Amino acid sequence: MKIVKLCKEGSCCPEVRVTESQVEIGEKDNVCVLTTAQWEILRAKVLNGEL
Repeated sequence: MKIVKLCKEGSCCPEVRVTESQVEIGEKDNVCVLTTAQWEILRAKVLNGEL
């Protein structure tokens, strides 16, 4: 599993957790779960400037 925090250490901060089968984005009780296929679509749209 790979975990990426989206802000500096010690602050209230969402994180991205990547596993082989899914990607979780959020914090505590507010989490969005995407399949790896959904994550790749989101990632491509962000990188292409669509979002």
